[in-house]
Amino acid sequence: MRADPLAYLTAELDALKAQGLYRHLRVLEGEQRATTTFDHRQVVNLSSNNYLGLTTHPRLRAAAISAIEEFGVGSGSVRTIAGTMAVHMELEQRLADFKKTEAAVVFQSGFTANAGTVSSILSKEDVVISDELNHASIIDGCRLSRATIKVFPHKDVDAARAVLKGLPGSQRKLLITDGVFSMDGDLGPLPELCALAEEFGCIMMVDDAHASGVFGANGRGTVDHFGMHGRVDVQVGTLSKAIGALGGYVAGSRALIDFLYHRARPFLFSTSHPPAVAATCIAALDVLLTEPEIIDRLWENTRFFKEGLHALGFDTGASDSPITPVIVGDGALAMRLSDRLFAEGVFAQGIAFPTVARDKARVRTIVTATHTRDELQFALDTFRTVGLELGIIH
Repeated sequence: MRADPLAYLTAELDALKAQGLYRHLRVLEGEQRATTTFDHRQVVNLSSNNYLGLTTHPRLRAAAISAIEEFGVGSGSVRTIAGTMAVHMELEQRLADFKKTEAAVVFQSGFTANAGTVSSILSKEDVVISDELNHASIIDGCRLSRATIKVFPHKDVDAARAVLKGLPGSQRKLLITDGVFSMDGDLGPLPELCALAEEFGCIMMVDDAHASGVFGANGRGTVDHFGMHGRVDVQVGTLSKAIGALGGYVAGSRALIDFLYHRARPFLFSTSHPPAVAATCIAALDVLLTEPEIIDRLWENTRFFKEGLHALGFDTGASDSPITPVIVGDGALAMRLSDRLFAEGVFAQGIAFPTVARDKARVRTIVTATHTRDELQFALDTFRTVGLELGIIH
């Protein structure tokens, strides 16, 4: 009998189980709503990126149905052959207008937008200066580019400056940060980094995935929030979180976008969005522009829930956003906390190494605009009960 060449994977999985870190996929059995059903259990959902509840918004549903009836369910090709439809071009123009840039390009996901862009615009002769907590898609893009990677401690602008001082002035440099960091919910120091990029002649890039639809006027992101229009060369966003659908985008100069049309491998070698997805994203932009009160509700809920967790004595780190981690340190304890919350009716996913540092395991909570005050109070009461039971709070 042939020996299993993948047997080592079973050993790795057994090790995860022994450490209490093995997880199974929670299965959603209804719509992505504030209270919904996972694994046959009704729970208050604090694990979704559906910040504004747009996954079920009537205007987005209607746009998707109309596009399917008019154009069918797929595009049939990559963008550079026969897969560019009028609805794709309309979406890109709408995104550029929304972000106040010359142009924009849509990718299949936020991950491919980051990885495809960084790996396209840099080469092995260049250097990336990157925050240590930047998203995995940025890290992968840096590696694919073969550029030299210089990592500075989280949000440490002085350390980034020291790195830049040690580099040749003629070398092409990309300075990159998350706008909102996905595990801690804190904001990148965008004004200071923009000034640094200008001082040293860097390309300035921001991944605004968790800021799109959340920060800035009508949800335009951290560039708008900090008043940095015209000072960020590459803006990456997502269509999969607050926008409620699927995909990522890059906004910037016309030259940047035209170059990505020709060189970004995810754009060149992946079939374009189904027309229903593109139409849905256009409808989402309409909602952001005409129903800004949704964003106001998101922030009202965010403040209420954060204040409640603080009052109970939980460690929520340095969050500035609707992402609020409940940090417990030990990975196995974080998973027990997540499992007990789920059993009591609250879905808050446990996160441990290697996604976060070994001593920074947590459950990550995300409130949405569609949570009711009663749902959030139930979640806080459940956190209190389970936190006391596990000795996390006293």
